[in-house]
Amino acid sequence: MTAERLLRLLEEVAEGKTSADAAFRKMRSLPFESLGGMANVDHHRSIRQGVPEVILGEGKTSAQIASIARAMRRSGAAVLVTRLSPAKQKAVRRSFREAVLHPEARCAVIRSGKPKVLGKGTILVVTAGTSDIPVAEEAAVTAEFLGNKVERLFDVGVAGIHRLLLQKDALLSARVLVVVAGMEGALASVVGGLTDKPVIAVPTSVGYGASFGGVSALLGMLNSCSPTVAVVNIDNGFGAGVLSSVINRL
Repeated sequence: MTAERLLRLLEEVAEGKTSADAAFRKMRSLPFESLGGMANVDHHRSIRQGVPEVILGEGKTSAQIASIARAMRRSGAAVLVTRLSPAKQKAVRRSFREAVLHPEARCAVIRSGKPKVLGKGTILVVTAGTSDIPVAEEAAVTAEFLGNKVERLFDVGVAGIHRLLLQKDALLSARVLVVVAGMEGALASVVGGLTDKPVIAVPTSVGYGASFGGVSALLGMLNSCSPTVAVVNIDNGFGAGVLSSVINRL
């Protein structure tokens, strides 16, 4: 149940096109729908938070993913599934012909038509290196799913800082920036020092031994000298995509 569908349903009741009993039957799954104890699907979330429930594919079976997705589609919601292995991506495609797979992001989107543009500007997703792209794509696909225009700027890390400086127009024209970097995570501070827009930093687990699986980048970003930089968890492209979307609607 989306805010638009709920409003339309109430209007139909007010106009006499739908009975109160019929409307109640449609609304009875609010605030959630229990799927045999396996999951409680939060149909109310898009109304309450402005962001629908998203299915984390990691740790779920293909059958569980399909069951949750079907419940969401019955309620009229578009579906984003994240952290899908190649095998689970194929399973989603078998279950939903309309599914669009994003292999690099490890995501699948199930919806009818294109999303309504809700963001006020462009979200720019930036990576330090090519190895950071999977996490960056998760952020980008999430932001696009939520109705934002997204641009990408990849492999412009501090080891070749001229690559970033030559893209200053793109940095300055974005309304929100998501900066994805592993190793020491320095790129977020650099970008934060070049623009007055909010920067969401995403540390990745990319790097050699002393990067400690992304902890070094996380600590570097948390200690940024730029006050416009906020940080999400290691490899959390999804969280960055959601937060950038919320900011872009304000």
